[in-house]
Amino acid sequence: MARTALVLGAGMVGVSVALHLRRRGWDVVLVDRQGPGEGASFGNGGLIQREAVYPHPFPRALAELLRIARNRAVDVAYHPLALTRLAAPLLRYWWHSAPKRYARAVLGQSSLVATCLDEHMAVAREAGATDLLRPIGWLQVYGTAAGLERAMSKAAAAQREFGVNSVVLDGAALAQAEPHLLAEKLGAIHWTDPYAVSDPHALTLAYARLFTREGGVIATGDARSMRRSTSGWRLATTDGPIEAAQAVVALGAASTEVTRQFGYAPPLFGKRGYHMHYDLRGNAVLNRPLVDADTGFALVPMRRGIRLTTGVEFARTNAPPSPVQLERAEPVARALLPLDRRLDAAPWMGVRPALPDMLPVIGRAPTEDCLWCAFGHAHQGLTLGPSTGRLLAEMMSGETGFLDPAPYRPDRF
Repeated sequence: MARTALVLGAGMVGVSVALHLRRRGWDVVLVDRQGPGEGASFGNGGLIQREAVYPHPFPRALAELLRIARNRAVDVAYHPLALTRLAAPLLRYWWHSAPKRYARAVLGQSSLVATCLDEHMAVAREAGATDLLRPIGWLQVYGTAAGLERAMSKAAAAQREFGVNSVVLDGAALAQAEPHLLAEKLGAIHWTDPYAVSDPHALTLAYARLFTREGGVIATGDARSMRRSTSGWRLATTDGPIEAAQAVVALGAASTEVTRQFGYAPPLFGKRGYHMHYDLRGNAVLNRPLVDADTGFALVPMRRGIRLTTGVEFARTNAPPSPVQLERAEPVARALLPLDRRLDAAPWMGVRPALPDMLPVIGRAPTEDCLWCAFGHAHQGLTLGPSTGRLLAEMMSGETGFLDPAPYRPDRF
């Protein structure tokens, strides 16, 4: 049973790990309580973000902290009762966002991000899903000169240091690119490298179908039921118990519910987000994804309609949805684009799994030789799924990794 594995979690990261293991001859069972891609991989901005070389740091400027503290923003909201439990990881997040430590996070994230387009396209070709990856990039839109100037400086640095491509659009060029915008904006950064995904759930399902076509098995079960066995690991599923020599935890924000049972509890915390789909009035169109940088929400053209996605909400683990950010963003979005009726019965909510140093954990758990980790990708789970899957599968198979795994080692916590 040396090359048998349970992969816990069927989001983009878990599906990618399972697929890459299977391609190396492993017998793999992919386990989740839901179907593939029905967690955080279902609801996101649908971007394969080659430009995302800079992780989202914790704000350190006093004016920015005071703005967030008022708890009235679109981009960040919090439940006051959640702050006690979140205080420790958020303080560490703030600490890691200091310039020298943040520079290490940039190096770690940029190495992974640099591979994302090639790794996605390689899997998408085999999965017959290249039509879902649109090479149109996305627009970061600004209404103030100061904001646009800062963005231009950052874009120039990303090009110079990491080979990220972008084009600066003035107000006239932006209006020509997106003629149905209702509000006049000063300009935008067009990040030209990223793929825009027209249906993130469909992409995850396509990768999962490729996994099963190649002999992988998908089972329904609760990862928290996993226990040590004489052969490695044992887990109950709806089709009966299954066993494997190795186990991979790729459960996103719920990952530590499993790893904690086996002595490993990194300071993982969740960033909740919401989305809603809309029709557009008349013959209006949105040609490419758009982020209103002044307010902090995204409008993304997808199969379902125009998806409005929100920023970050901090809440207790099982707190009921409170889509206040969506309610704040929608009037601004309607003033920007001719949105019509809502297409979803209720807002969708998901949780982005984050770690204080802004990098995922990819590798062997420090407390169990046969337990592996692939979680903590924060905003970039969709982007980094195939890259993570390949890197971890190489490590588990005793191969030399195509990237240096040191920045993501689980024992750093």
